[in-house]
Amino acid sequence: MSQPFTISIVVSTYNRPDALAAVLQACFAQDDRHYEIIVADDGSTASTAQRIAELQPYAPVPLRHVWQEDLGFRLARVRNLGIQDARGDYLIFLDGDCVPQPDFVSQHRKLAQRGYMVSGSRILLSEQLTARVLAGQVDVNRLTLADKLRLRAGGHLNKILQLLARWPDVGRARRQFSWRRIKGCNLAMWRSDLERINGFDESFRGWGYEDSDIVVRLFNAGVMRKDGAFATEVLHLWHPESKRDQASSNRELVVRRIADKTVRAAQGLQA
Repeated sequence: MSQPFTISIVVSTYNRPDALAAVLQACFAQDDRHYEIIVADDGSTASTAQRIAELQPYAPVPLRHVWQEDLGFRLARVRNLGIQDARGDYLIFLDGDCVPQPDFVSQHRKLAQRGYMVSGSRILLSEQLTARVLAGQVDVNRLTLADKLRLRAGGHLNKILQLLARWPDVGRARRQFSWRRIKGCNLAMWRSDLERINGFDESFRGWGYEDSDIVVRLFNAGVMRKDGAFATEVLHLWHPESKRDQASSNRELVVRRIADKTVRAAQGLQA
């Protein structure tokens, strides 16, 4: 049997070491060990590096940390730094406040297919449940069925069916392009496809649409999209809404790229 291809999980973070620790510990508990973790840090203070150093001795797979100076929200650029550091053939982009389930890597591996990227999904946790998770009072990956039903009834989970069922890789491929329901907190794609489109576009500054842009450019390059629902869900820890002052102009840029069929980022992995 051939060796499974290596997966690189690129975890983006910014000044939230408690949430990052919960995410990394869940990454350590995966049922698939053919992967590595790169923390892509958008300028956090030293407390994040310290937390990563504390966790490194417990990591069952390679765990590395790349950092850039804090010059404002530059998620696209720090993800590119993560890509450059990654050694895997297949990359999963995960936010540092999204806790993966134990089969997250193995489910993504099952869905990985040449010519496709996978858009995963998320389950939102309430502010109260998030506080309990970060305090170590609740392990969201050890909840019983009764726990899940109770939390859903209490409004602490925004959905539950995705925690109870796994669907096979049937009917997931989208025949027509859509940039709806794209969650940059949970995206997966082949390294070769990322290199072909020159990675994330670093001209996107401020919150929003850098994830939509990369999916648009992948589609323009012939890479189709698979829906990762009921397979790759992550548990999204609550946080206040981000500032969205650049969202409108970023969206306009994506719309233009749909029209002009842009493939390569002008400001990406390669200058």
